[in-house]
Amino acid sequence: MKISVVTTSLNHRDFLELTAASVLSQNGDFELEWVVVDGGSTDGTVEFLEGLQDPRIVWASEPDRGQTHALQKGMGRATGDVIGWLNSDDLYLPEALATVAAEFADHAEADWLIGRAAIIDVEGREIRRWITRYKDRVLAGYQYKRLLRENFINYNGVFWRRRLIKAVGPLDESLGYNMDFELWLRFGGHSDPLVISAVLGQFRLYDTSKSGDFNREQFDEQYRVACRHREHSRFNRLLHRLNVEKTVFTYRMMRLLGS
Repeated sequence: MKISVVTTSLNHRDFLELTAASVLSQNGDFELEWVVVDGGSTDGTVEFLEGLQDPRIVWASEPDRGQTHALQKGMGRATGDVIGWLNSDDLYLPEALATVAAEFADHAEADWLIGRAAIIDVEGREIRRWITRYKDRVLAGYQYKRLLRENFINYNGVFWRRRLIKAVGPLDESLGYNMDFELWLRFGGHSDPLVISAVLGQFRLYDTSKSGDFNREQFDEQYRVACRHREHSRFNRLLHRLNVEKTVFTYRMMRLLGS
């Protein structure tokens, strides 16, 4: 089995070194391919990638139209039987890919897999454990109708077989924040995921990160995405809107309290 991990990056040289170590240290009964799509960094990223000289790495540095376009290019270059993506400031835990390979080998019927992920700060310390516990609890009882009401999936815990992306189509480049959520909804509309209890990754949250820079638009976009997939269900649309308002209120209170 070949696993391709796609990473997009732009001027994340310091974080990228840790990300690279977390990917390239993975070992197990699988072949690894790391596809790095850099947006034309000027902070030493190119020199770092050149210096790795690892045959498992496929990389390019060139301008793009944003993260979703870069991910699209990376997925197009990926040749693995199984694909996942990892942002350039996030990490995989040891044995993550070995676990993924074993689960797919044991469940030939599974098109996609979801594992758990923790939230860490800029220094790598685990934070916001209560959010992680909430997402883990909802994920353990996965239901597609629940996914239509709120996004409880951590992107770096998701892996899928190549056949699935061919069946549902590529990422939606019109989305700036919720390209992953929209893809999960199409995945879930096609087939239920294999949900596992293993913690596969760590998601880094800090003030200048895309997710850390709180922006109401990302949650309003999430609502619009959900409405596409259940446009005739007023009940689900209402529940998703309520969840958006709950999340926005929670983040505003956290910012006010400095947490």
